[in-house]
Amino acid sequence: MVPMVLRAEKISRQVSSPEGALTILSEVDVSIEAGETVAIVGASGAGKSTLLALLAGLDEPSSGKVWLNGAELTALDEDGRAAVRARHVGFVFQSFHLVPSLTAIENVMLPLELAGQPNARAAAAEVLSKVNLTARQEHYPRQLSGGEQQRVAIARAFVTRPAVLFADEPTGNLDAATGERIMNLLFDLNQAARTTLVVVTHDQAIAQRCGRIIRIDAGRVTH
Repeated sequence: MVPMVLRAEKISRQVSSPEGALTILSEVDVSIEAGETVAIVGASGAGKSTLLALLAGLDEPSSGKVWLNGAELTALDEDGRAAVRARHVGFVFQSFHLVPSLTAIENVMLPLELAGQPNARAAAAEVLSKVNLTARQEHYPRQLSGGEQQRVAIARAFVTRPAVLFADEPTGNLDAATGERIMNLLFDLNQAARTTLVVVTHDQAIAQRCGRIIRIDAGRVTH
């Protein structure tokens, strides 16, 4: 049997608004096996990014339970969830989230150094070579194009060899041709590393490349 790397049971998320409690997600169940590629799709405001944040332990559900690689995130405090994320999760966001004062290689080294791992520079250099950025590794984010910045972000996400990689609209700030190259890179690296990939996207072409699609409509999974 393939182990479940992500599982959510009846997770809901409500937030306060001037009009009262607003339900963003309502009793969502999700199970994702190790090695799967899954797209989360739906209209703007449907709850896609909220679901990703709950599955990744970046936010807490109002009710329900979430497990990530065997750890029950909903039983942990923020420090505990952060420790699980550091061990098991990589992130690629629409807006890159690189540290502007660090070079490309220093950005990739950062999660390894935070985890106290030795040989961070060598490991970072190896992953940067896989995304064809060896010649740019001493450049700062402001000296890189949008596509190059996203490749640095992808290298940073993969350098810790995560069990799960979460990508939230990873091509949202890129032109179509660059976006396609970035997704090719993401799928190629994912396959080579045998990571589980969960992508939030509004792009049907990206969704169709995934092994499975989870459709969210008004806070509920409709499949």
